[in-house]
Amino acid sequence: MNLFDLHQGLPREAPGNDAATERALHLLPALPAFGAVLDIGCGPGAQTIALARNLKGTITAIDTHRPYLDELESRARSAGLAERIVTLQVSMDALPFERESFDLIWAEGSIYIIGFEIGLRLWRPLVRTNGYIVVSELTWLTDAPPGAAHEFWGRAYPAMASIEQNRTTIERCGLGLVADFVLAADAWFEDYLTPLEEKIAALRQRFARDPAALQFLGDQQMEIDIVRRYGNAFGYVFYAMQRRE
Repeated sequence: MNLFDLHQGLPREAPGNDAATERALHLLPALPAFGAVLDIGCGPGAQTIALARNLKGTITAIDTHRPYLDELESRARSAGLAERIVTLQVSMDALPFERESFDLIWAEGSIYIIGFEIGLRLWRPLVRTNGYIVVSELTWLTDAPPGAAHEFWGRAYPAMASIEQNRTTIERCGLGLVADFVLAADAWFEDYLTPLEEKIAALRQRFARDPAALQFLGDQQMEIDIVRRYGNAFGYVFYAMQRRE
């Protein structure tokens, strides 16, 4: 059992909802003008569909896991958006695009895979002058997190930074911060942690005699428990940025 097995069929691969995606979009001054959009680490594509409903032009959605792309394609067909969403199975650190190919680069809950600064530096050349990059990133919301939360994320995501640290990184990467906001607490649960927790419970019954599987599921449940108990100390923050010359 692995993360793909656990997450297959879930509505989202990270905290979020359509309202947050739309709020982040409307931080950008030239919303109707976007012609070419790149959604990096799209997963099953809940946010891709939201982008397509709110933007003009074509969205290229990339992920390394083909079943996620298949699910996104099915969702796009059901929503009548298949002609405006193109999927591509490729890694976010080896994108096969020319410089300045996109008006907007979007990455909800995925930039952590290669790191906040590395991602911004790799992706900045792909966006056109005065174009935008929008990401959501797990972020410390306090300078003194509770010990259990600090210990857990020190193992699970040691690179997690504060909002101020990420703002400094954005400037260092040649991007201007348009705005940022913290994702609402309920956006963690409705389409992400609650379905995930239900699947963990079902799989615990199915693999009741498999110690390795139970250990893996217990580790995943621990993250949910940490969020439930200490979620005011950290959160996903949307950062909307504009490319500077």
